[in-house]
Amino acid sequence: MSLRVTFLGTGGAVPTVERGASAVHVSREGDEFLFDCGEGTQRQMMRFGTGFGPDHVFVTHLHGDHVLGLPGLVQTLGFNGRTRALAVHGPPGTRRRLRDLVHAAGHEPEFPVRISEVSPGAVALARDDYEVRAFRTDHRTTSVGYALVEDDRPGRFDRETAEEELEIPPGPAYGRLHDGEPVTLDDGRTVRPEQVVGPPRPGRRVVYTGDTRPSEGVETAAADADLLVHDATFADAEAGRARSTGHTTASEAAALAARTGARRLALVHVSARYAGDVGVLAGEARERLDEAGCDAEAFVPDDGDTVEVSFPDD
Repeated sequence: MSLRVTFLGTGGAVPTVERGASAVHVSREGDEFLFDCGEGTQRQMMRFGTGFGPDHVFVTHLHGDHVLGLPGLVQTLGFNGRTRALAVHGPPGTRRRLRDLVHAAGHEPEFPVRISEVSPGAVALARDDYEVRAFRTDHRTTSVGYALVEDDRPGRFDRETAEEELEIPPGPAYGRLHDGEPVTLDDGRTVRPEQVVGPPRPGRRVVYTGDTRPSEGVETAAADADLLVHDATFADAEAGRARSTGHTTASEAAALAARTGARRLALVHVSARYAGDVGVLAGEARERLDEAGCDAEAFVPDDGDTVEVSFPDD
């Protein structure tokens, strides 16, 4: 089951030639989402081949580098003949401003645009086997992050035990047992699922922080994340500026990743001062992970980079 993350914009407040404004595209088995929609996102979607399929846009906060791509995207979707609704989710108190942004320049969308506010701790989107949850972040304005959290999967089916020890004939009974149903065999024996199915296995967790300081809300949401996409605007030399502007250094993000047990750490919202050379950010993050004895992978994605998120036990 594919879970793909494409980094459309990895730059900070000021875009550069190499890095656009904040936007991340996520695709999961036919469901598509955008997390933030900075200026130029629609062009990045064309450039990097994600297409215009998202039905949900999750906005972390209303600073321009995270939302100014929204009106252009809505117009482009209309020009392309879209008729199905687009849902836009934002932090508490942002519905009116998001509505005004969608209707910028007097444009009336050709399809429904449904805007909702999501409080920290609330479920922004619920599906049969996963949720997108909002969590509290710490920035200079009202802000939230989002975690895509899959349900636990059934445990592994022990075919050897089923065939050799319990002598269950191969066939539909295996599927029923794996689905959690007891099975009565022709000889009258009843086999319970726990006899041949291991403990539940965790699903995947992708966490997108938007702009934030390291915080308790982020740390809770990022527990055991398979991919943590975290604000890493500055290197350690600018730690004071990171604090005063509500951002995080790469090493601070790595320290949080180590505390939470995240498997991979993507460092984004890179300040323009590191244009063309992000080695210091990656180096400081990896050094912090090494100091913590953590084997998580830390990297600075380029615009257009794609990550396939695997299951924790793969």
